[in-house]
Amino acid sequence: MHSGGIGHRPPVVTPSIPKSPALSLSLKGNMDTHGDMGLLGEHLDPIIVRRIKEDGYESRSGSDNLEGASGDDQEAGEDQRCRKKKYNRHTPHQIQELEIFFKECPHPDEKQRSELSRRLGLESKQIKFWFQNRRTQMKNQLERQENIILREENEKLRAENELLKQNMTDPICNNCGSPVVPGPVSYEQQQLRIENGRLKDELGRVCALANKFLGRPLSSSFCPIPPFGSNSKLDLSVGRSGYGGICNVETTLPFGLDYGGGITMPLMKPTTSPMLNEVPYDRSMFIDLALAAMDELIKIAQIDSPLWIKSLEGGKDALNYEEYMRTFSPCIGVKPSSFVTEATRETGIVIINSLALVETLMDVNRWVEAFPGLIARASTIDVISSGMGGTKNGALQVMQAEFQVVSPFVPVRQVRFLRFCKQHAEGFGAVVDVSIDANQESSISFPFAACRRFPSGCIMQDMPNGCSKVTWVEHSQYDESAVHQLYRSVLSSGRGFGAHRWLATLQRYCECTSVLMSPTISGDDQTVISISGKKSMAKLAQRMVDNFCSGVCASSLHKWDKLLVGNVSEDIRILTRKNINEPGKPPGIVLSAATSVWLPVMRERLFDFLRDERSRSEWDILSHGGMMQEMVHISKGHCRGNCVSLLRSSAVCPNANESSMIILQETWNDASSSLVVYAPIDIASMALVKNGGDSNYVALLPSGFVILSDDPISQGGANFCNGTLIKRDSDGGDGGGSLLTVGFQILVNNLPTAKLTLESVETVNSLISRTIQRIKQCFD
Repeated sequence: MHSGGIGHRPPVVTPSIPKSPALSLSLKGNMDTHGDMGLLGEHLDPIIVRRIKEDGYESRSGSDNLEGASGDDQEAGEDQRCRKKKYNRHTPHQIQELEIFFKECPHPDEKQRSELSRRLGLESKQIKFWFQNRRTQMKNQLERQENIILREENEKLRAENELLKQNMTDPICNNCGSPVVPGPVSYEQQQLRIENGRLKDELGRVCALANKFLGRPLSSSFCPIPPFGSNSKLDLSVGRSGYGGICNVETTLPFGLDYGGGITMPLMKPTTSPMLNEVPYDRSMFIDLALAAMDELIKIAQIDSPLWIKSLEGGKDALNYEEYMRTFSPCIGVKPSSFVTEATRETGIVIINSLALVETLMDVNRWVEAFPGLIARASTIDVISSGMGGTKNGALQVMQAEFQVVSPFVPVRQVRFLRFCKQHAEGFGAVVDVSIDANQESSISFPFAACRRFPSGCIMQDMPNGCSKVTWVEHSQYDESAVHQLYRSVLSSGRGFGAHRWLATLQRYCECTSVLMSPTISGDDQTVISISGKKSMAKLAQRMVDNFCSGVCASSLHKWDKLLVGNVSEDIRILTRKNINEPGKPPGIVLSAATSVWLPVMRERLFDFLRDERSRSEWDILSHGGMMQEMVHISKGHCRGNCVSLLRSSAVCPNANESSMIILQETWNDASSSLVVYAPIDIASMALVKNGGDSNYVALLPSGFVILSDDPISQGGANFCNGTLIKRDSDGGDGGGSLLTVGFQILVNNLPTAKLTLESVETVNSLISRTIQRIKQCFD
């Protein structure tokens, strides 16, 4: 709602008041200003819209008054009607508050009206008449919308009628498909027409085979003429072996895409993606693929499905590939020799209802926000269908995303895929992804690992307590040769990109959202920082984590250049970036160093050690040996380890600039991984953020750690690769430890035009090496 548009709208002056019933000028101006209320069903709950639509008995006594009128004159006597009526127009603030409440409850009771009148300074009957007028206006809008739909149906019937008349006027020969010519036809002409029809049929079969085996339409000079009485919509089959030989696309575009089951959605205009140049394709070919992927997801996610068997280690679900190949036909193609397959399934309870979860998954920005550390970047390339009835049921999108494990040893996976949403029943829906154009090479000069995503996604079922039961399935193939030996068993067991990590990240995000949206955010210093200040700090911490992951994984979120230095170990990745007038980044040359090591320490113990401010001086070289004190603690979940905090060192810093800095730190720990990320921030900027100011312009150079468990029993997979047991370290064992990723970002020169020196590279290399050595010594 754009409240600013209401405040600047000039008052409407009319010489006389019309006697015919009409909606008030204030409401009309408000509806003109707030275009979002005109989109029926977009922001209002469907139950509320239905109640308004069925509200035929509602009193229309307020429709003769102006919306801005107080309603005092509606109960005046006959002797006062001849006088000039007094109109008290509502203020923009009052109208805004009423509109917000109307979205949630269009039928307020007497208690709610009394509360509104007290809060807005209006009488109770003014509130009553305003809501009556508002409901009347909404009902009129619904009626107008129904009239538009009926008019479109009428036009469609008229067009089909004209087509029938044309077919009756110009009949088609059943043998050759040519128009019937009255009068005698020679034998040679009859044979030529039959041969022409046979060639057209053969061309149609060739086009269908091209769609099936090449994965793209075969261009031809024409399409077979549809016979009389054929359906004008796309004939979409649900088969996995092909796309039904669709070739006459032009006649189907005005009518939309038919998903089956009576669901017909209009085609949307294609959108452009900031990640890739737009690639032309036949969008109608994706419908069969989306329907087949949804069918496969529903079958493969069933609890008692024979497609899954229990693994020997850990009792996790493992895909029965023989049964899978017998049940489904390949939808992507032959697996390359260097590719391996991973398939996982996980079920859990999430603190979110199915409708809200669908909205999160279908909105690309909210989807990225819900999975920090897992999605580096994502965009919507094309919206084929936006859903129906104001919901996401039947929505189909072409998307592209970069998935990451926060380690320089695991390349970023870039995948282009279809995302399809379907509601199967009330409170039961599913969202499925499946790769498209998997063999197309990326045009971006980053070391992305080739990855093909088979039907993957989640099935959601509402629970009575407002939560959802979510079953997540991940099934993909990737090039294992691009993965470091240390992480191959992690990926093959599903701990890197599997369903276990997706579901654990979603659970943590929903728990964090519920905590941050509560009236009081829990913390140790409620009297020091306001609620808006704590939310601003949480937003700044989220951007800090995103920047840290980008520096470790070298995703395309930020432009990094890789450095090759002879005296730096090949297991340490050195990247550099020049910042010039970029908001939220310090100007100058930034170096990023990252590496991953195996430690014979359990993940929970290592996480507690790194996040504890009392033990920070044991590993943090830049703390100058001083103790850290926690100034602010903002909880982001029920576990104390999931929080955002401000730390201050008690040591005397030799540099005056460092003495004016405090440390912003975010930590989290879920069932899949642990994270500790921190960044120094000057006190003046943090004071602005603590007061609820904009945090987008606060410069950050984050550093930190990411920890993955390497326990084969608890994670459900042994540490084997091609039948060989992997030894993690020369001084380690064969499992039961942790994989620790360390990353640092340092500003080596505040002039973007300066040249990078070898001394700066050696400094950051020494910093990361000494930090790892200190951590190892603490557990020896």
